[in-house]
Amino acid sequence: MKSGDATIEVPAESSRAVEKGKAPLIAATASPHENRKSKKGIAIFDFILRIGAIVCILAAAAAMGTSDETLPFFTQFFQFEASYDDLPTFQFFLIAMALSGSYLVLSLPFSIVTIIRPLAVAPRLLLLILDTVALTLTTAAGAAAAAIVYLAHNGNPNTNWLAICQQFGNFCQQVSGAVVACFVGVVVFVLLILLSALALKRP
Repeated sequence: MKSGDATIEVPAESSRAVEKGKAPLIAATASPHENRKSKKGIAIFDFILRIGAIVCILAAAAAMGTSDETLPFFTQFFQFEASYDDLPTFQFFLIAMALSGSYLVLSLPFSIVTIIRPLAVAPRLLLLILDTVALTLTTAAGAAAAAIVYLAHNGNPNTNWLAICQQFGNFCQQVSGAVVACFVGVVVFVLLILLSALALKRP
């Protein structure tokens, strides 16, 4: 070997791997641009779902708040009327829907922030926590109202609870629709929580 010449020794095993087309494996990681793009897509879908949840919750509140029916016949001392404010459960339902709907409206700016800054953790974590609280409230109100609606349709002979839906058909139809809209909102809340968890989990 002459002075000034540099020689590089290549191991035999490495040269054989190159000849056979085998190269050392390098762990593939998502680039920051791809990660940002995927989280932005999740944030946009989150915003759309929140608008849908607002429609469902407000529809449930409106249907329950306007549920009132008076029978066309009455006596000298009694007038047969059914309204949501006759039952505390339906009053709780209306209050819960108002609170959940107000929260959803107030959460829209935070959802927009996650679209503008998809890698931000704080607003996404805040939405996850508050969505869980709203889901609990909405589920409790919907379940309680569903129990009363079931009794209104079928009654309970053991407790002398008479079915009233044969007489107050429009009233029962409205409160039943309110409960259905509420549980649609519950499903949307579950999807929102899953999206937030997915966005926080992705590297």
